[in-house]
Amino acid sequence: MRYDVVVAGGGHNGLTAAAYLAQAGRSVLVLERQDHVGGLAVSARPFPGVDARLSRYAYLVSLLPARIVRELGLPLELRRRRFASYTPSGATGLLVDNDDEERTAESFAAVTGGRADYDAWRRFYGMIGEVARRLAPTLLEPLPTREEARRIVGDETAWRALFERPIGETVAETFGSDLVRGVVLTDALIGTFADPDRDLLANRCFLYHVIGDGTGLWNVPVGGMGAVSQALADAAVRHGAEIRTGAEVLAVDPATGEVTFRDAAGEHTVTGGHVLAALPPAVLARLAGADPGPAPEGAQLKINILLARLPRLKDPKVSPAEAFSGTFHINEGRDQLAAAYAQAAAGRIPELPPAEVYCHTLTDPSILGPELRERGAHTMTLFGLHMPARLFRDDPEGAREAALRATLASIDSVLAEPIEDCLLRGPDGEPCLEVKTPVDLENEAGLPGGHIFHRHLAWPYAEADDAADGADPAAVRWGVATAWPRILLCGAGARRGGGVSGIPGRNAAMALLNG
Repeated sequence: MRYDVVVAGGGHNGLTAAAYLAQAGRSVLVLERQDHVGGLAVSARPFPGVDARLSRYAYLVSLLPARIVRELGLPLELRRRRFASYTPSGATGLLVDNDDEERTAESFAAVTGGRADYDAWRRFYGMIGEVARRLAPTLLEPLPTREEARRIVGDETAWRALFERPIGETVAETFGSDLVRGVVLTDALIGTFADPDRDLLANRCFLYHVIGDGTGLWNVPVGGMGAVSQALADAAVRHGAEIRTGAEVLAVDPATGEVTFRDAAGEHTVTGGHVLAALPPAVLARLAGADPGPAPEGAQLKINILLARLPRLKDPKVSPAEAFSGTFHINEGRDQLAAAYAQAAAGRIPELPPAEVYCHTLTDPSILGPELRERGAHTMTLFGLHMPARLFRDDPEGAREAALRATLASIDSVLAEPIEDCLLRGPDGEPCLEVKTPVDLENEAGLPGGHIFHRHLAWPYAEADDAADGADPAAVRWGVATAWPRILLCGAGARRGGGVSGIPGRNAAMALLNG
């Protein structure tokens, strides 16, 4: 069969592209290897016999533009979190309350001994807020050049701080407190193994985590992350797209647009006028018979937990519900981050792994069944930093267990009681706890190196290497080009990809529809 467009990969970005193209009247086929759509933006019941639908891999939504939600008519509710974050520090902690500036200022004073860092915080994030307001709209437009992006930002101080100098230097000069510096720098290290004092890769990661939809807010998807993907799938199908799950793409012919895939009935070949790849670029290269180049490397530990109750804090001024509804930072001071990076770079699991958690159910309890809600159960999702895939290659099982033990000990070090005392147990008596390493994501989700962004994040402007020989000029303009004019990227590996955004999916569709 022939389609105007064949989309390889049914993650949220592939579904976004399919929805836009089908809405425009194009015939679209989506092929997804797994038995469900969504990629990493899914809800799942990982614990047998337990009625809880966890956002298994991706947890929060920041980058998804309201414009995409509006244009596709998505019935999504993204709830704002009142508390941005809480960071324990001895018997107190740093609470960032989005609705109470005075309480936030008092919290800074308790942790830092004065008001200087709070005032610096307000100035710094005020600057970032203006950059986000100016830059975020460009993510849904053809790529600006570097100089155009600089003019759009319109603030040379901000440009140097965010685009030219290592973010670690900027943060060290801006804040005096080691703890405050660390809280800021965590946004530069999510899924990214880098030294923020030396590597501008950390700057790129930081940008994508603070400019989402012009606000940088990280919101909770009501119904879990699967609600986002399902809304996109429904929109695609409503406009006429065909979605096949359990259909593994085996090969893509860049010259003819032929896509060979396998499902339960055997092997099949379809042809696309264009092929959109919602796949990691390294996977696409392999399918097209090309050299995939150096392998990417993810750097995170993901732990999904069900709690029978929220754990107690050492801080009497902050309730567990307040602390865990925002991002709860664990041993993420600047020096702690640096020590963990050095240990991981030396090939060792960090002794005190930095991590952050939040409890989805404190904002949206709908992902739990009625009985669990009545019992006061909660989900807790953890993202561990500085856990590169290399640490898990030689002994995946042993390293996973060692990383889990170290991470649980890290959590315990900042709580008033062991986290294990709070775990919910399933019908089989086992604690409801699931661990995913980069190697697990590679094996289960097909991500090379377990890299959640498919490869290193790129600057949100055009660069010289975007214009590969043979690339489609429209695809280059929109940041979705490959070496083959018939094939476009529409996944996280595109320029301006990464996170749950739909941005590369929409941009790939616009490259075909508008040129």
